[in-house]
Amino acid sequence: MTAGNGDGEVLFEFQRIGSYLRVTAIDAQTGVEVTVAGPATGSQELLKRTAINKLRFVQNKEGQNKAAKAPPTRKRGSGGLY
Repeated sequence: MTAGNGDGEVLFEFQRIGSYLRVTAIDAQTGVEVTVAGPATGSQELLKRTAINKLRFVQNKEGQNKAAKAPPTRKRGSGGLY
């Protein structure tokens, strides 16, 4: 199952495991993948929204980590040594 929400295409996989439903959400463009689980008798729409929210959280966190690890930029002519 796929969903387009303006941020790009998200692929969903639903797996029933006993009394639980496992939902995997994959960002089609980046390949980032997250999994959530809930009761199999619950709302699939709620699990999809939860998976999308988790996916966006993970993507934002990864973006912040990359920015934090980037080396500081130096301006030319600042008088410092290279």
